[in-house]
Amino acid sequence: MAEQREHRVAFGIDVGGSGIKGAPVDLSTGEFTAERQRIRTPEKSTPEAVGEILGELVDGFDLPDDAPVGVAFPAPLDHGVVRFIANLHKSWKGVDLPALVREATGHEAVAVNDADAAGVGEQRYGAAQGREGVVLVATLGTGIGSALLVDGALVPNTELGHLEIDGHDAEHKAADSARDREDLSWEKWAKRLQRYFETVEMLLSPDLIVVGGGVSKHHEKFLPLLDLRADIIPANLRNRAGIVGAASLAARPH
Repeated sequence: MAEQREHRVAFGIDVGGSGIKGAPVDLSTGEFTAERQRIRTPEKSTPEAVGEILGELVDGFDLPDDAPVGVAFPAPLDHGVVRFIANLHKSWKGVDLPALVREATGHEAVAVNDADAAGVGEQRYGAAQGREGVVLVATLGTGIGSALLVDGALVPNTELGHLEIDGHDAEHKAADSARDREDLSWEKWAKRLQRYFETVEMLLSPDLIVVGGGVSKHHEKFLPLLDLRADIIPANLRNRAGIVGAASLAARPH
């Protein structure tokens, strides 16, 4: 652990269904030390094809030889092993992702679910920085991503967007995509968010809820409409959160 704390820079990668983004991160501030680069996700997104892109991304920056690499990945991971996959090639199931990243980049690596990476980013450098207790970071987008942290420690793979509420998969009714799909007003959507977050609150009693995703830039239109016990605030890092959180976990896993 002492060696891990000595790192000043780590490289973060956010793997998505359409693009793979990466940047070096200053671990003292959470800021990028160079402009983020993006490479289109290959149509046949096998581990081999994605591994080549990971290597290309890392090679595009002048990194210290000992800089670790953190990968935010769109699937639940069991100690780095992909359990199942929805947005990439089916051959990812069972892949040891950190091992693949080490082989592709030549750097030590960790891998984490993308929502968990965003949550760690917000807890260490963003809206939840310095907050103790139970923190929920919910990413509202195509679905609802969730990250749960207890006194700064991540509880991985929570998948709270898939809670069944009133007979429905929660994200089908309350994700930002549902607002778009059904052309809901902010007020009508907020009623669905209220039902979702009050259910989560009943189960987990969070001290703080941080709301991320692209829609968080419009937070003033819906967050004030929610009535919860917990403080609920917008995320700070937005689309940087996954890269920053993954890089931070690569250098300091706990």
